[in-house]
Amino acid sequence: MIPPAAIFAGLAVGGGLALLIRELVGPQPDLAASLRRLNATAPEPDQETGPASRDDEWGAWLLEHLQGLPGVSIPRKDLALVGQTPERFLLLKAALAGGGLLIPPFVVGAWTLMGLGVPFYLPVVVGLVLGTLLWFIPDLSVRDQAARAREEFSHAIAAYLDLVALKRAADSGPTEALERAAAVGRGWAFTRLQEAMMRARVDKVPPWEALVQLTQELDLPVLEDVAEIMRMSAHDGAAVYTTLRARSKSLRTELLAKQAAEANENSEKMTAPGALLAVLVMLMVAFPAVINIMAT
Repeated sequence: MIPPAAIFAGLAVGGGLALLIRELVGPQPDLAASLRRLNATAPEPDQETGPASRDDEWGAWLLEHLQGLPGVSIPRKDLALVGQTPERFLLLKAALAGGGLLIPPFVVGAWTLMGLGVPFYLPVVVGLVLGTLLWFIPDLSVRDQAARAREEFSHAIAAYLDLVALKRAADSGPTEALERAAAVGRGWAFTRLQEAMMRARVDKVPPWEALVQLTQELDLPVLEDVAEIMRMSAHDGAAVYTTLRARSKSLRTELLAKQAAEANENSEKMTAPGALLAVLVMLMVAFPAVINIMAT
């Protein structure tokens, strides 16, 4: 009969693993809605606003006490691009690291209750290693999400360049061309462009300055070309239709070349598993014949 203590220890370990898996594979926030919230108007100073949730309170506390420490890096541009706050980011890192530190003692405790001897230093070493690894998982996740978002934004900018070129060919001014081209598109990338154009209109600055600011905020260097071309068009009166179409074509060529390289790399990665699978199938087919030969 299994002792009750072992049953409760197993339940505790299973619950901890379930919470960890739920945190790792939890649903991602809606990117478009999160990006729209980034440029929301700030409340007035005299307006009473409370914290959004207890998670935000804990995240703010962690941000205040951990920011600047060695090993604590906050990719603010990547977080702003994927619509995640630094507070939630640090809270997720702390939760994963804490789970990694606590899981080994729970497992060792369950083994001890079942009569299995385990060295006392083993859960400490395993917990430190697991906690360290889990601490850096959110960094890798945010980096991958930001890379995919920047690639998607580059595709949108290629279309935006063509739209701006068409507007300029229709004798629209630089400002009007940028605003109307942004208003035509759909998706989160064009939403960001529309918000940048609106911010430029409110701040009474040229729209290409808003594009430069957006580039600096979200680390989107592909926007620098658009801003520079339109600045030259406004100041020097240069004809930019050909320049915009050429830049759009070159950007599409770069994106297609990158996608082709990624496809080739993925195909190469599948070579080894495919060969291993073929070997396993051959062994399974030949195994009965080999056994019969050895038995006779």
